Amino acid sequence: MFTLKHLINDSRGATAVEYGLLAALIAVALIAGITLIGTDLGNTMNEASNSL
Repeated sequence: MFTLKHLINDSRGATAVEYGLLAALIAVALIAGITLIGTDLGNTMNEASNSL
């Protein structure tokens, strides 16, 4: 019975899951930002090339 109560109150796994979700959220935000910047930079370079 003591072991079961100890396992229920153990929050180490939940903390690891929270860190994993946070890392995934940061990765998604970075990918979106880099993609947006890359697209805008590509458009700017194309405009500059066409102007020349």
